[in-house]
Amino acid sequence: MQLHLSKGSADVTTRNSNGWRVKAGTLKEASLTFKVLYLSSDPFFSALKAAYLGNGAIAIKVGDDTGAGLDADWDVTQFDLDQPLEEGVWIDCTCEPTILSTGGRAPSWASGSSSTTGNV
Repeated sequence: MQLHLSKGSADVTTRNSNGWRVKAGTLKEASLTFKVLYLSSDPFFSALKAAYLGNGAIAIKVGDDTGAGLDADWDVTQFDLDQPLEEGVWIDCTCEPTILSTGGRAPSWASGSSSTTGNV
């Protein structure tokens, strides 16, 4: 699983920057890429499939062993089925933060604690 984080930038160059172009960070972006085994009895696989097919969101917190990480509602934007001849069937997933409803959650960075469960 890979959590990709980036930030846009804006040119804030002034005459005071001594001839250097200077930038300031703007909006943050995130995406999550991972593989999941095609297993219809797996609740996580079923939730991903339902979110993709139903144009809905899935709540995922991507955290470390302390529970620190990005907590968001994610839109499943890629759900590629890989069907190798001799291996299990895997789905390549890409998810991006979303707010799909009026009650949706904005992404937030959770600080860690010693009692964490359910992190991906």
